[in-house]
Amino acid sequence: GGGTPVGRHPAGGGPAPAGVGLGPGGPRATPPPRPAPHGTVLDRESRSGVRGRVLIAGSAHGELLASDEPLSFWGGYDQRSGEIIDRRHPLAGQVAAGRILAIPFTRGSSTTTAVLLEAVRAGTAPVAIVTQSVDHFLALAAIVADEMYGKTLPIIALEAHDFAALRSGAWAEIGADGALWVYEVAKTRAESA
Repeated sequence: GGGTPVGRHPAGGGPAPAGVGLGPGGPRATPPPRPAPHGTVLDRESRSGVRGRVLIAGSAHGELLASDEPLSFWGGYDQRSGEIIDRRHPLAGQVAAGRILAIPFTRGSSTTTAVLLEAVRAGTAPVAIVTQSVDHFLALAAIVADEMYGKTLPIIALEAHDFAALRSGAWAEIGADGALWVYEVAKTRAESA
């Protein structure tokens, strides 16, 4: 019973890196990849997938912005611009708006919910969040954003070894079922010309 573990897209061949793969219950069919940003060429051979625990269902795609350090949204995230403004954080100066933000968990209190909710309303929130554990403050912000503004903010939690494999700059897709597909960016079209 159960599904076959899948580490790489069947068209890509080859094994996945250690600890990366969709376990039992994996997708029955692999959806076609969403388009990458204009001017970007994805390395289709590098596609790998993992299954996360769905905290808030939804689908999204975008560039990964990943850190192994937790983030405090209160004083660490500018809800007007989507920039990470905590100067001690490894992602300081990076803009998370429109990207898939991967942080192990949040630091701080319920103010995370208020800051993230305002970012969702303003259109400066990440398109999705990947964590290592259930984060009630992130989940609450996503639930309220859906109720108040009709905007979905998908959130999934990965096992620690799967989370550790995520790298900023890769292109990723999240499915409503918790599947996370990651592609390496091969080059831009300008570089290939």
